[in-house]
Amino acid sequence: MEKILVLDFGGQYNQLIARRVRDNRVYAEILPYTASLDEIKSRGYKGIIFTGGPNSVYDESSPHYAKEILDLGIPVLGICYGCQLISWMRGGEVKTAPVSEYGKIDVTVKKSSPLFKGIPEKSVVWMSHTDYISKVPEGFEITGTTGDCPCAAMENAGERIYAVQFHPEVTHSQFGKEILHNFLYEICGCCGDWVMDDFIEKTVSSLRKKIGSKKVILGLSGGVDSSVAAGLLSRAVGKQLTCVFVDQGLMRKDEGDFVEKTFTSLFDMNFVRVNCQQEFLSKLKGVTDPEQKRRVIGTEFYSVFWNEIRKENDRGFFAQGTIYPDCIESGKGDADVIKTHHNRVKMPGDIKFEGIIEPLSELFKDEVRAVGEKLGIPKELVWRQPFPGPGLGVRIIGEITAEKVKILQDADAIFREEMVKTGYEKNLSQFFAVLPDVKTVGVMGDHRTYDHLIALRAVTTDNFMTADWAHIPYDLLAKVSNRITNEVEHVNRVVYDITSKPPGTVEWE
Repeated sequence: MEKILVLDFGGQYNQLIARRVRDNRVYAEILPYTASLDEIKSRGYKGIIFTGGPNSVYDESSPHYAKEILDLGIPVLGICYGCQLISWMRGGEVKTAPVSEYGKIDVTVKKSSPLFKGIPEKSVVWMSHTDYISKVPEGFEITGTTGDCPCAAMENAGERIYAVQFHPEVTHSQFGKEILHNFLYEICGCCGDWVMDDFIEKTVSSLRKKIGSKKVILGLSGGVDSSVAAGLLSRAVGKQLTCVFVDQGLMRKDEGDFVEKTFTSLFDMNFVRVNCQQEFLSKLKGVTDPEQKRRVIGTEFYSVFWNEIRKENDRGFFAQGTIYPDCIESGKGDADVIKTHHNRVKMPGDIKFEGIIEPLSELFKDEVRAVGEKLGIPKELVWRQPFPGPGLGVRIIGEITAEKVKILQDADAIFREEMVKTGYEKNLSQFFAVLPDVKTVGVMGDHRTYDHLIALRAVTTDNFMTADWAHIPYDLLAKVSNRITNEVEHVNRVVYDITSKPPGTVEWE
């Protein structure tokens, strides 16, 4: 099987690059910049992509790599920091840019370059850099420019070394997909022999071999990730799988019952539900810091979970529905930490498993959904929108109380109901309500009120690494607002979040 190496220099988009490569039916795997040159040489890569990163190449403490990697005869594409690194490796000059570029920027490229084959001379790309290449290395030609960046792209076609200052992997780059396709097929000579069916077949086979006759315990949240993980494990080992569902009372309205009904009817497995809202709320009393809330919820979740596991005689393996974005945003490798994920909690010393199983840890959300569909899991479950592990705990800003949970559940249910009823749900990647720690003055009837504000959040995206706020029609937002203020007690104001990612994140906390 042909493979592309994504050499990670600590950028937030490192996994997304691999995802884009796989979109082109070419398998991509990621190695940190600390991987040895001998290791890279031994793996038979068709091409290498240097990722971006938050550092400056002229800083000695920044991630660098042996210059010999450019002499292997393997095609290389450098992106952002990776572009500057190639310049530095080959004797070019990188300096602090007189004008930094962030966001959508107009670029002009040379259509004669194989990297830009079939791409218009002028287009829009996504930039995010404070340094720039002030002098290209000997043997390299500038193939792209912007108004403030004299070297937005460069190449040494003879050695098949290419570099772009922008990010072709994000959706904001107008022809980014085509640029990556050109690198893979026109420059690396790939044929596209990787498909999702191969992933399922190999994963199931690997799981059977690893698990053998042992049992597997999966912490089930009812979301897409853990559901698909359960599907893979069920196909691999059947009744050897036990799913423990901890209902902490921070799920969407009536969702606990839905999860139980779905999994007891869909899968042939052992299903255990533990209801424990009061325990969670008591642990969260007085907690307002978002990171502390995540830690408390995660710790209490596993406290309840482990207590349930202690009842098992044969513990076997522990499984999780961890996917790529969990690893990225928890600061995998040298990537900057965005937030802590609930599935990064240390196992108690008295709990012994044969090992940890994370069958989805190499996949993005849309790939997980594709696996779920191929496994025969109903679409209404596979295409359920992402829901954070800490649940509504990170959608209630400030202290979490039973009253606030009910307010948010009711408001969120109305928002979801109207989106489904009108069919607008299909236009949205994720949408939900948030309860900020804010009260505002209002008038209801002839009375002054001082009550809660509800914020609505809706985004469109194809990878969740970047996202645009959704342009929901005003009349639909008005209907949702009217219903919430009329039907949900203690709410007198509704606002709509129009922030994209970046600079914001999808969730508020």
